[in-house]
Amino acid sequence: MRKMIILLCGVMTATTLLAHTGVQNPAVMARMNSMSAIAEDLKVIALMARGEEPFDAEAARAAAASIAAESAQIEALFTEPEDDPKSEAKPSIWENFAQFSSIAAEMEAIALGLSTSIQTSEDIRPALASLGQSCRTCHEAFRE
Repeated sequence: MRKMIILLCGVMTATTLLAHTGVQNPAVMARMNSMSAIAEDLKVIALMARGEEPFDAEAARAAAASIAAESAQIEALFTEPEDDPKSEAKPSIWENFAQFSSIAAEMEAIALGLSTSIQTSEDIRPALASLGQSCRTCHEAFRE
């Protein structure tokens, strides 16, 4: 499970870098920028979980708070079915917008809770697992 989440973080970061090249639609670019911010914050937590960065409770909580703030914007960013050849958003987002919005709200709630609850290095792996699961749930259903 841990390796899967770490792999997901790496894939998200690499995909994000490639996906932004050539985006024409400003609304799609705004979505991509928001998702990139989430991926970068998730990477902060993942690096600590892997032991590649020393545990820093304040940095982990700040990353979780940033994920919560970005997650709070997801519904608004996706309200309109904007498209772009570089977009990886599936049409199922707008076909099942209530489910999509619910997943975004759940991620916001998880991240908000973690923004105050991460205290020790033992908290970092479960934090990564819960955030990673939330990302995976949405990506499996709504991302190409």
